[in-house]
Amino acid sequence: MRLELRQKIYDANAEIDLVYFPLTCVLSVVAEMQDGGMIEVGTVGYEGVSALPLVLGSTTSENQSYCQVPGDAIVISSEMFARLTKDNPKFRPVLDRYLQAYINLLGQLAACNRLHSVYERCARWILMTQDRVKSDSVHLTQEFLGMMLGSTRSGVTIAASTLRTAGFIRYAQGQIIILDRSGLEQASCECYALAQQQFGVLQKLEL
Repeated sequence: MRLELRQKIYDANAEIDLVYFPLTCVLSVVAEMQDGGMIEVGTVGYEGVSALPLVLGSTTSENQSYCQVPGDAIVISSEMFARLTKDNPKFRPVLDRYLQAYINLLGQLAACNRLHSVYERCARWILMTQDRVKSDSVHLTQEFLGMMLGSTRSGVTIAASTLRTAGFIRYAQGQIIILDRSGLEQASCECYALAQQQFGVLQKLEL
């Protein structure tokens, strides 16, 4: 199934009836404040699945989720997901391994958002997204990237401009083109390498 930019995956406090396994898209999990402000609290790429609330025994989530980067995904019903979890002896251990990696990364990124510059976080986010979409081109507006990084649009503009001036990326009309991956890795904080450690093992597991 093809998912488009900002396509809704599930609403906050609504029953989750579909489960998404990203292939080339990236899903965003977002917390919304009472004043309407939003910030990303998690992402899901081809290493994972949208159904973590179901894995944890809930049918709803306090957060909302939608497609952050367009691409393809496998979609099944929550009923089929429950059957797979129950009947496939290899499926649940992989889900548990992913859940642990996801939680570990959430803690790391909470520290990252507090301690690392928007420049470093921007480089880290671009690298993680490139890994997930398997492409040197990512469609993303600066406004959307600001929400992902928990930064003002002006802060993201400065960070993206610095990466562009360094020759690491090209940015125009909502499209980020990665030109120098090794340069981005040097510009990123250590959180990118830690993310690779968490999710790298999952990419090698087989059901």
